[in-house]
Amino acid sequence: MKYELAIFDMDGTILDTLEDLADSLNYALSLSDFPARTLEEVRSFVGNGIRKLIERATPAGTSPEDLEKVYTDFTAYYPKHCFDKTKPYSGIIEVIQELKKQGIKTAVVSNKADYAVQILCKQYFDGLFDFALGEQAGIQRKPAPDSVNMVLDKLRISRKNSVYIGDSDVDINTAMNAEIDCISVDWGFRDVTFLLEHGAKTIVSSPEKLLHSLI
Repeated sequence: MKYELAIFDMDGTILDTLEDLADSLNYALSLSDFPARTLEEVRSFVGNGIRKLIERATPAGTSPEDLEKVYTDFTAYYPKHCFDKTKPYSGIIEVIQELKKQGIKTAVVSNKADYAVQILCKQYFDGLFDFALGEQAGIQRKPAPDSVNMVLDKLRISRKNSVYIGDSDVDINTAMNAEIDCISVDWGFRDVTFLLEHGAKTIVSSPEKLLHSLI
């Protein structure tokens, strides 16, 4: 067994959430008469939490008050629509199930709002994760190591026996800052070239290859 704990990012790693994020964002933008964003634009905006998503999606020079309105409209809409089109990546549930069978602890650490992380874990992975944590007040979001450190403390697993799995540069930097191994996946929101340019050391192209890297 290579690891005792596998910590997963959510968006772009275990769940394809892009369409629901884009639909919710464009709904919130429309309420302020801001232009809609394409799916590919939203793909490039995600990874650093909701507020950063909205800052990137709104026109340059948008006032703090208007940013706050879009944020409020998004957070009112998204919880009711976060699983309209969202789905697990093919084969990822089976990977997590096999890790559990092998006695490996599993967790989620995401910059997604904690309410959405809890809703989606319940909806698609009920009982499969030992701990799940999204963005919360008082905890620095990724790439700060705080949320990963909380998981390590909660599950009492050492850094050397833990690995972080994600699809972005934020995830690579999170693992680096937490001083744990990192496995990047190329089926999410960033491609192989981008991942290599941002320091990825291990990249896998399928859930089956991910499982082989973990056990």
